[in-house]
Amino acid sequence: MAPYEALYGRKCRSPLYWDEVGERKMLGPDLINDMIEIVRQIRLRIKEAQDRQKSYFDARRTELKFNIGDKVFLKISPSKGITRFGIKGKLKPRFIGPYEVLDEVGPVAYRLALPPSLGNVHNVFHVSQLRKYVYDPKHIIHYEEVSLTPDLNYEEKPIAILDQKIQQLRNKSISTVKVLWNHHGQEEATWELEEKMREQYPEMFM
Repeated sequence: MAPYEALYGRKCRSPLYWDEVGERKMLGPDLINDMIEIVRQIRLRIKEAQDRQKSYFDARRTELKFNIGDKVFLKISPSKGITRFGIKGKLKPRFIGPYEVLDEVGPVAYRLALPPSLGNVHNVFHVSQLRKYVYDPKHIIHYEEVSLTPDLNYEEKPIAILDQKIQQLRNKSISTVKVLWNHHGQEEATWELEEKMREQYPEMFM
């Protein structure tokens, strides 16, 4: 119910409920009927828009169901303070694993067998954070362990400056450096503002 109805025990006298609180005698049936019809059309069109958007979502949605013993990938995200990887998504590892499903905790949550390096992370995850891994004996996965915080965030740190260039604009010059980040190869190095890098990582320029 609306807050007004919860506070006063009756519906607010608005065009939405004029047909329910006895306002017909005051304003006339024709005006009330017009208002009711307009509100009915608005509700109908909102319902049509909601149904249309729901159909778009359902067409791309698949119900995930895992069994005990299945292997799954676990979704992670970078730290919120590092905005560069929110823009350049190719640099951030999206999933780690695979890890074994130990138990089903309710219809949409699962308990995973995490390695000792993630001992400080709660091992129950919502199904939206998991991706199924199809087991193949010939498939050998090589991955580097990422140091994660309890909320499954991680921080990228620069390890080397590979190159430097000056971009000449109309009124000023901008100095940029090519930075190599840990957990990534040289092909994934990014160009960053030299001033910003000197401020955040002065040890890289000593």
